[in-house]
Amino acid sequence: MCITNSNLQFRFYQIMKKKIAILGSTGSIGKCLIDIIRNDRKNFEIILLSAEGNYKELLNQAKFFKVKNLVITNQESFNIINKDRYSKKINIYNNFNNLDKIFREKIDYTMSSISGIQGLKPTIEIIKYTKKIAIANKEAIICGWNLIEKQLSKYKTEFIPVDSEHFSIWYALKGTDKNLIDQIYLTASGGPFLNKAIKKLDKVNIKQAINHPNWKMGKKISVDSATMINKVFEIIEAKKIFRISYSKLSIIIHPKSYVHAIIKFKNGLTKIVVHDTSMKIPIFNSLYSSRKIINSKKLDFKVLNKLDFRNVNLTKFPLVRILKMLPNKTSLFETILVSVNDKLVELFLDQKIKFTDISKKMNKMLSLYSLKKYKKVKPKNVEDIFTMNKKIKMILKDL
Repeated sequence: MCITNSNLQFRFYQIMKKKIAILGSTGSIGKCLIDIIRNDRKNFEIILLSAEGNYKELLNQAKFFKVKNLVITNQESFNIINKDRYSKKINIYNNFNNLDKIFREKIDYTMSSISGIQGLKPTIEIIKYTKKIAIANKEAIICGWNLIEKQLSKYKTEFIPVDSEHFSIWYALKGTDKNLIDQIYLTASGGPFLNKAIKKLDKVNIKQAINHPNWKMGKKISVDSATMINKVFEIIEAKKIFRISYSKLSIIIHPKSYVHAIIKFKNGLTKIVVHDTSMKIPIFNSLYSSRKIINSKKLDFKVLNKLDFRNVNLTKFPLVRILKMLPNKTSLFETILVSVNDKLVELFLDQKIKFTDISKKMNKMLSLYSLKKYKKVKPKNVEDIFTMNKKIKMILKDL
């Protein structure tokens, strides 16, 4: 057989393409990654895309990138997408039970950005099929980090956190002895109610709660930012990811969201990580090597000259006090925290409870002895976590 130069070039081109998967490709993180590779698609081959119910966006992405494997978990959307003419040419699944059919060998990169606790199982299951996984799913890390870490070690998969704060810490700590860490500060913008009088929070509406001053996010995460439970979650994530005690982790208010992490070391030095208020920065750097260049804004010295750091007002943001309730060891109590918050935010968005009820009912629930006992119970598998999640939903269904 004669192999021409053009054939060799084509085969080399195919080999050089990075194979990737995006779990949650129609969400804000997934779409940001899609936008990054849209203008560089010659270097990437997307093997798998997934979504819950946004079949139109998923199908548009699949057609543009010529993706042959889709997962869409919502049954109604799955039924609709199967009727599309393009769907006859590709593989469409309703769950993640067929990953062994999709991946014949390890791919180069996976983004796990499925929102909510339902993102845990696919995150764990795809680790064995990927060389690198970037995780943007808070709930997966909070509830099941011990399970994720076990898989990462077993299959020698590289992990990169994608949350702007955790990516900044990860970046700042590369090549550093963790024993030198004195304190890590995660910055919080304070959300839409930072300067709002406490007595007025009782009348806050949904539109106000989701109107984040710096970030464009979904409704649920925007409410989490408004209550600042998102920072409690991020402290838990940092403790687990970097194996650092709660005593060395702090929250500091920084309204401009320009500084993402501050790490003070015992040798007297301090690292401050700054980047534009855009998830594109951590996502881009999780995908490419450090030699790849991204167009970013010049340093904003107006912001740097007035960083305006503040301590957290625990009266205005009472959920931050939950940090004092958390066990040092991994437990099902973290799943309880996530599950209770999910349900209470859902009730607020459905206009069934007030904004201030989120913190009141949260503290009441977490103080129950019947739930506090789970601080000593470690999740052994995904089923333990899902069972606890269902139990909490049953307890709260009549609220």
